[in-house]
Amino acid sequence: MRVIGLTGGIASGKSLVTEQFAERGATVIDADKVGHASYLKGSETFRELVQAFGEEIVGADGEIDRKALGGKVFGDPAARRRLERIVWPAMRTMMEAQLETLRSEGAGIVVIEAAVLIEADWLPIVDEVWVVSASPATVRKRLLERNGLNEEQADARLRAQLANNIRRSRADVVIENEGTLEELTAAVDAAWSMLEAKAG
Repeated sequence: MRVIGLTGGIASGKSLVTEQFAERGATVIDADKVGHASYLKGSETFRELVQAFGEEIVGADGEIDRKALGGKVFGDPAARRRLERIVWPAMRTMMEAQLETLRSEGAGIVVIEAAVLIEADWLPIVDEVWVVSASPATVRKRLLERNGLNEEQADARLRAQLANNIRRSRADVVIENEGTLEELTAAVDAAWSMLEAKAG
């Protein structure tokens, strides 16, 4: 089994690349979904979050209200770090368990799509780090045109994330996404062929 950690900044196109890998037969683990599952009612992570941020983050359904939790950490770096210290290790444990199951089932290529792969220090659980990259100017344009953000919001998102050069420095493979969908597909095809050769 070959485990690829696929990461990239906002509007880089990493979800699109993940979809293309899935179409080619890869098994996908979506870190966002793992994150939501990690703090379901009754879990240890749920208990730790309520202890750290208060009962007001629990919604009427008894689950963590992500909007209320987001309000607690937005613009507060210390609170965000507290959240990350609770959730990121729990997510890693869940992903490791999923990988063990997939390994026992004879899975071939597994892609973990995770925006915070590097920040959360999940590199030890993957065999290779693949980065989907787009220049800040291209990303800003996408945020303004496709995500409907204003210039201030777009710039804030760009400032808040890991710089491209840091991601690239940890990458085994970089997939550039500056152009058309056809160009991106061609880049994915080339990367997939290389991966299949490695995986045998």
